Amino acid sequence: MKKIEAVIRPEVFQELRESLVYIGISGLTVFEAAGCGNQKGKQGAFRGTTFELPLVSRIKVEMVTEEHMVDKIIDTILDACGTDQIGDGKIFISPIEEIIRIRSGERGKEAVL
Repeated sequence: MKKIEAVIRPEVFQELRESLVYIGISGLTVFEAAGCGNQKGKQGAFRGTTFELPLVSRIKVEMVTEEHMVDKIIDTILDACGTDQIGDGKIFISPIEEIIRIRSGERGKEAVL
């Protein structure tokens, strides 16, 4: 099993969600996030005064899946979230050692499905 985490622009989340459902991925955890990277924040303006916003709003999407689905999910994220601009986000992939469903005690793949 693998855990895929994607940090994306908020405006592309709905398209990503629909694309993941289309390929059979329905279980997600979603967080509101803020951060900076190469984009280094952004400038704002209010009543003629400009100011620096050091953190940019993002959405963090997490899912756990079987290894054979990883490449398909990555391709889906890249297609739905890529704008070819700085700040499109990142994808992180980690191995999952064990999964346990709290309600039933099921372990492994059965706990995810």
